[in-house]
Amino acid sequence: MEETTFAVLGTGGIGRRMLEVSRHKEGLTPVAACDRHGTTIDFDGLDVDELLAATEGNIDSEVATDGGAATADGEGVKQHGEDRGVVASEQARPSDDPIQDVIDHGEGIDAVLLALPNYEHDFIPRVADRFLEGGYAGVMVDVLKRSRVIGMLDDREGAFEEAGITFVCGAGATPGLLTGAAALAAQSFVEIESVEIRWGVGLESGYEDNRGTVREDIAHLPDYDIETARELSADEIEAIVDDHDGVIEFEDMEHADDVLLERAGVCDAEDVTVGGLLDVRSDEKPTTTTVTVTGTTFDGEQGTNTFQLDDATSMAANVNGPALGYLRAGVRRNRAGEYGVVGPAELMPRF
Repeated sequence: MEETTFAVLGTGGIGRRMLEVSRHKEGLTPVAACDRHGTTIDFDGLDVDELLAATEGNIDSEVATDGGAATADGEGVKQHGEDRGVVASEQARPSDDPIQDVIDHGEGIDAVLLALPNYEHDFIPRVADRFLEGGYAGVMVDVLKRSRVIGMLDDREGAFEEAGITFVCGAGATPGLLTGAAALAAQSFVEIESVEIRWGVGLESGYEDNRGTVREDIAHLPDYDIETARELSADEIEAIVDDHDGVIEFEDMEHADDVLLERAGVCDAEDVTVGGLLDVRSDEKPTTTTVTVTGTTFDGEQGTNTFQLDDATSMAANVNGPALGYLRAGVRRNRAGEYGVVGPAELMPRF
């Protein structure tokens, strides 16, 4: 198996789990990680156990910028004397521009996982611009959710191709794992009528590590958007959770599954609906995560294929495992000279 080195940008809940899960993936070596305060880089491989211990309690109560600098007072980020976050690790050093540190060492990094909060629609594309400007050639993988961001990345397709970057977008659970499941389920049909994705997440034990994800989800509620959600204080988020008795329901979310399935030729974006239930007071899923694909077969029969995730698989397992799998698929494409923007459904059998 070919060895793959990778960096993780962001060491909140998702970034930390990326490092943790990578230990169970043969041939994957984390060589760099950063957050808004510092950077650690070691091409012999990071000491993941030490880094995880040092960054335990990293909570995204700040809004990162494309330079990686803090824009709030650091509330919620684990304190170690004067050190915070990654710089609490003995492997790391403080930095005024952690992302640039990673870019400057890009020649030794096969792939970069963007585990960053996406509180501005163009944030991930702006980070991609920095890697383009820095001359990076390799794979970039994000776990973004918003449909409109895909178009912003598509606008950079030519630049990615010229630079030698393969950008895998929306590679988490949904979009990502469930997008791929829908693309596979669609193979039974010659025409797709609808794709419905309904997810359930229980997050009690992981709530502190995933407040950034909860904040992004709140932005999908009818009375909120990205801009209003990013301004919410921790107390205001708790009030929203209390108003819903700990279980928040989401309908007709602007999830990138729709655009990613359309670009793969599976169906029109308008035929895809995404919703779910988030329970931050229980680790048990409030509903079984299900993908339902309805269509017509070549012989004129209408049918429905259903894919379900086991209730025992956690959000971390369903986000980070697939993201690392898509990373490896992206590296294979990149090494074969295939550059540009690719979605998870395009890494499955084509419709």
